[in-house]
Order: sequence, then C-alpha cells, then structure tokens
Amino acid sequence: MTLRALTLIITHGLVGFAGFAGGIYMLPILTAPPAPNEGAVTAASLGADYSAQFRKSLQDSDALHWGEGMVSISKDHITLLGELAPGPDYRLYLSPQFVETEADFNRLKSTMVEVGDIKTFSNFVVDVPQQVNPAEYNTVIVWCEAFGEFITAAQYQ
Repeated sequence: MTLRALTLIITHGLVGFAGFAGGIYMLPILTAPPAPNEGAVTAASLGADYSAQFRKSLQDSDALHWGEGMVSISKDHITLLGELAPGPDYRLYLSPQFVETEADFNRLKSTMVEVGDIKTFSNFVVDVPQQVNPAEYNTVIVWCEAFGEFITAAQYQ
C-alpha cells in the first residue's frame, strides 16, 4: 500500500467518524419537538410542592453535559424553566439521595424511580406517573440513558 493510499484511508476515516459523531449529537436537536413556552411551563408549575435549581457547576457536569434553570416538582408534573445541553435519550429520575456523579448515579440507581423521557432542551414539562410520589425522594436528576452520562441534578428537599 502506498503512502498516498494510507493517508487517504486515514483522513477519510477521520472525516467519516467526525460526521458520524456529529450526526449522533445533532439528531436529537433536529428531531426534538417544540419546547413548551414560558407560559406553559409556568402554568404547569402552579401549585408545585418543591423547587430547586439545576446548575452547571456540578462535579460530573461539563461543557457537553449540563443543565441550568428552575425546576418545579409537584405530584402531577416536573417542569424546567431553563436549558439542558442537547443530547440523546434523556431521562428524568427521582432519587432519595443527592448525586452529582455517574458513579453515584449507577450505585444508587436501584433506589431511584424513572419519571419519564425528556424530549426538549429548552424548558420541559414531564408528567409524573400516578404511582410516583415525589415526596418520597429529594433529588431530581437528568440522565442520558444511551451513553450512561450524568447531565444534571438538583436537591429539592
């Protein structure tokens, strides 16, 4: 194999990999439904029992995995007035203990309850299943299920 052929294989492979990685990152952004506006989030937050802040400064949050904004928790809805870093397969969990690392999430996952999917990255409203009682937990967590990545968390009680 010539040096030119080897160089072409390597450079085309790198470009292909970059395109694939970019596609994985961009697909959830391109296919996300419209985010609820501030009025819809505020209306769903009325009567919330708890509130907390998502912050970018958590231990396992980084430039690609973060959330910030006001989270409101009631027996019917969990809402975010803020933003999440875009990504695939986000899930909302309630935990009986505050966590801010992937290791702690994985260690405590069996004690948590999955509330639902998060499909938007600017504001969200997630319905709380009837069998879930947020008062039995103290922390709300956003987790990327597909890649096992911690996104953000907030302790609400």
